[in-house]
Order: sequence, then structure tokens, then C-alpha cells
Amino acid sequence: MGPEVLVPFSFCATIFGIVYLIYSTRNRERLALIEKGVDASIFLKGRAKGGSAWKIFVVNLAFLLIGSGVGIFIALLITTYTSLNDGAVYPSIIFVMAGIGLLVGFKTAKDLDKEE
Repeated sequence: MGPEVLVPFSFCATIFGIVYLIYSTRNRERLALIEKGVDASIFLKGRAKGGSAWKIFVVNLAFLLIGSGVGIFIALLITTYTSLNDGAVYPSIIFVMAGIGLLVGFKTAKDLDKEE
């Protein structure tokens, strides 16, 4: 068995270990709370807002991708019509526009969270 087999195996084992640790810890935590007499309905409170987390993730990802796309387009225009170095223009414009996209996504997600 060479190292090319051990890398995917160790990656999968690590992912399994992390997921197992999360679920077993959560289960022990819940059992301890139930033994203390805490109402079990507290475990369902987080599920009501679970749908909005996906909305916020999708909105932020959409604005990040839109910002990156606009950044690529603006960088293309700048390098086409000026004599600036391609190696400096593309990363800088893409990162700036992706950052602006994330800011707009954050503001939009904050407004979405207020509506619910």
C-alpha cells in the first residue's frame, strides 16, 4: 500500500471522525440536559431559523460570484484599453469586486434576516 492510497483513506477517516465527534457530543449534551429536567422543546428552537441560513449562504455566494464575474470583465476591459500589466490588474480587480459583492450580500442577508 503506497502513499497514494493512504492520503484518500486518511482524508475520509478524518471527515468521519469529525462528523462522529460532533454527533456523539451533541447526543451526550442533550442527554445531560434531559437528565437535569430541561424541557426537550429547546432542541427544536434552532430548526425554525434553519431555512434562513441556507438563504443567507446562497445570497452571499451569489453576490460573491457576481462580483467575481464583474471583476473579470472590468479587468479585461482595463487590460484591453490600457497598457497595464495583466498579472497585477486581474487579481486586484477580481478581489476588490468580490469584496464589494460580499459586502452587498451581507447587507442583503441582513435585510432578509430582518424580514423573518
